[in-house]
Amino acid sequence: MTSTGTYRRRRPTSLTRGFIALGTGAAVLVLPLIGAHAASAAPARTVNAAPTAAYTDDLDGWIKESLAVMAQHGIPGSYNGIHRNVMRESSGNPLAINKWDSNAAAGTPSKGLLQIIDPTFRAYHVPGTAMDSYDPVANITAACNYAAAKYGSIDNVSGAY
Repeated sequence: MTSTGTYRRRRPTSLTRGFIALGTGAAVLVLPLIGAHAASAAPARTVNAAPTAAYTDDLDGWIKESLAVMAQHGIPGSYNGIHRNVMRESSGNPLAINKWDSNAAAGTPSKGLLQIIDPTFRAYHVPGTAMDSYDPVANITAACNYAAAKYGSIDNVSGAY
């Protein structure tokens, strides 16, 4: 299993402009007001938004984020079960690729933290994760979804699957 470079997971950017639909069906681009210092301006309101969990960009954070997505989709698995399998399959390298086994010989090498092949990744991909088998969270979540379907849980996997 060889790899090069460092994996940096792409983070979604927040939108700074939004659209408001008018009654006629047209849309208006809402731009921030610049220099609105009139005395009659209403005070700014703060909207309380639900806090989002911050995950570290490392194996611990990827597993924790995957577990949160898995919980939303009813996919069983534990931190220890995922970590054990990741360490056996890729030693924690999200760019790991197996170029020597029967899957690789057939043209579909195993990839990522849990060494999943692309057809299996696509079949067990979980909405809300990247459509990239090298993305750590997407890889873990799809592999755990597959393991749940085949073995009941990633916790029940103790060898190559």
